[in-house]
Amino acid sequence: MQRFVGIIGIVLLLTSCGEDRRARDGEQWSGLFVIQQNGKAGFIDKEGKLVIQAQYDAAAPFTDERSVVVVGDKAGYIDKDGKFVVTPQFERAAAYSEGFAAVQLGGRWGFIDKAGKLVLPAQLPAASVVPLQFSEGLAAVPLSDGSLMGYIDKRGRIMIPGQFSVALPFSGGRALVSVGGKYGYINKKGEVVINPQFDDASSFFEGRAAVRIGDKWGYIDEKGDMSIPPQFGGARAFSEGLALVSVGGKAGYIDKQGKFVVNPQFDAADDFSDGMASVNIGGRWGYIDKSGKLAITPQFEDARRFSLGLAPVIVSGRLGYIDKEGKYVWNPTA
Repeated sequence: MQRFVGIIGIVLLLTSCGEDRRARDGEQWSGLFVIQQNGKAGFIDKEGKLVIQAQYDAAAPFTDERSVVVVGDKAGYIDKDGKFVVTPQFERAAAYSEGFAAVQLGGRWGFIDKAGKLVLPAQLPAASVVPLQFSEGLAAVPLSDGSLMGYIDKRGRIMIPGQFSVALPFSGGRALVSVGGKYGYINKKGEVVINPQFDDASSFFEGRAAVRIGDKWGYIDEKGDMSIPPQFGGARAFSEGLALVSVGGKAGYIDKQGKFVVNPQFDAADDFSDGMASVNIGGRWGYIDKSGKLAITPQFEDARRFSLGLAPVIVSGRLGYIDKEGKYVWNPTA
């Protein structure tokens, strides 16, 4: 049911911080959209006009008015005019989040500011689970090679000592962590607010987090109380008031009371974004609206989330963009 974002993401690191709202994987809220043309990456606007020529070997969606791009084997950053604000010089790079971006030099990671100045030296090992990024002023990092993860602030000070095998970015004042193979949640002081007790879990979105006990998923509220009992074979975080879950190998959507708004019927599906969700029927992807009505007939090899009225789709291995009527704004190109 869950899919990894790949068709518009750069093979570097993805973050979760957008322009006007908290973006999630695959969403593009900056008003510029990544395209592929003649083997190079560029950007179009909402009308499908090419505004930054396809000239990069790879490019990621804009965050904090910056896009990380690759030229040759080096990564740098451009602004919305397509001008380099940080020249390609890094081995790998992450998207900006809260004015900082993680970059790799000499196999180690540090952070630069929006001017490209290295403000936290490249001395951190890579996190094995999530990209290095700031969220709510803190970044989850391994403090040394092979060490447990803790949290640093934007001055590089250790605010929460390394003690977690898994540590995710903060969301709503809480962060998902793993201790002893179980998942729970801490606050920004490092205090445990929901004891590690779950076999798997998600970050909080819209006041709920998906948690797994045994082989079933349910949902907890911010107090840690079980708001929807474990009953699903799979479960995603809430998005636009609905959550994607699976029952008997089919995907559907529930509300925050655990009631099905869209019955399980799809072979695969994705979260709602911009009022639409991509769904797979018989190996082809299309889109439904929040009532579950099929809005765009399944016809694509792959289909990703709508942002600002556009969605990226794959046809014959080529990337295009459609509007909510299913009309092409950018014809598929590679």
